[in-house]
Amino acid sequence: MHYGFDDDQETFRQELATFAGKVLAPHYQPDDRAGRMRPQLPREMASVGLTGLRIPERFGGQEADAVTTGMAAEEISRADINACYILLVAALNSDILVGNASEEQLARWLPPIADGSAVSALVLTEPEHGSDAANLALRAVPEGTGWRLVGEKTSISMGMLADTGVVFARTGGPGARGVSAFYVDLHDERIARTALDDHGGRAIGRASLHFDGVPVGRDELIGQAGAGFVSVMQGFDYSRAVIGLMCVGIAEAALDDALEYARTREAFGGPIGRNQGVAFPLVEQATRLAGARHICYEALWRKDQGLDHSVAANMAKWFAPKTAGEVVHQALLTFGHAGWGSDSPQGQRLRDVMAFEIADGTAQVAKLVVARHLLGRKFAP
Repeated sequence: MHYGFDDDQETFRQELATFAGKVLAPHYQPDDRAGRMRPQLPREMASVGLTGLRIPERFGGQEADAVTTGMAAEEISRADINACYILLVAALNSDILVGNASEEQLARWLPPIADGSAVSALVLTEPEHGSDAANLALRAVPEGTGWRLVGEKTSISMGMLADTGVVFARTGGPGARGVSAFYVDLHDERIARTALDDHGGRAIGRASLHFDGVPVGRDELIGQAGAGFVSVMQGFDYSRAVIGLMCVGIAEAALDDALEYARTREAFGGPIGRNQGVAFPLVEQATRLAGARHICYEALWRKDQGLDHSVAANMAKWFAPKTAGEVVHQALLTFGHAGWGSDSPQGQRLRDVMAFEIADGTAQVAKLVVARHLLGRKFAP
């Protein structure tokens, strides 16, 4: 099997590494302290094609494959995992739209995402319905030829700054088949936003959104009524592997810093890396990280080949964030007291990567999906 990138992918990776080092990395800690993203960031991301990776070329995108998208997420997250939320949600929403919307809708909705003029959010989670998304309660109340959205969403990444959102609401009876998806202008005056105060990911503007009779018409309905839950679940398998590579990227940055510190920090007459107690834990974490990275790319490669990638993607979703957290933790410990100060990025990396043990499905949900594949639904939880 071939585990490398082709020439075009490697050239793109190097371009992204340069961009991320110059444009993103200097703002990683300041944006965290400010608790917000810089307004120009979406346009900056768009300038190197990061907001249009999964968008067809005819709508201004790159029409990149899944492996290339994951590669971009890994490289960007080395410098600023919070900036990579823009890439992640743009890719996930683009996949949902391309798979379900009409050509006319795509012509309206996709170019602004691709050029960075519209930041899009995935508006799914509710206060009482996180992992149990099929039973969401936000209502789409029929009115004339359309609906009015009534209810609350919460834990919406980029909820404070998004211009548009793929919003999931109940148009029918209970369960998954009663859920529809709409593409909504989030600047409507009947939407109130409340910022959430988080331990990590402070720059992404996670928020609760309150919908007080927001009108949506047939032109905003994505695909068929009642098909919203199915469309997002299909996208989640893909996005979970991309999230895994975001975690891998930030962990790689932490590990690189720790290895360099082990080479240069001297104690007891030599570099601390000569001590097994320093070197061997880093070796162990590097090995685990390599395994997590492989699972992520296997899932994306399988998607590109048209193969079932659900098992690999869900393995990636629980294993990569957990592994990355352990890698960053060990990297911080390698620095000793020097890693504990807020001037070191290691503490922020640990806070930021922990969020992905929750976001887009917990480890328990991912393991449940895998268990049902391995054992068969009849014999699994």
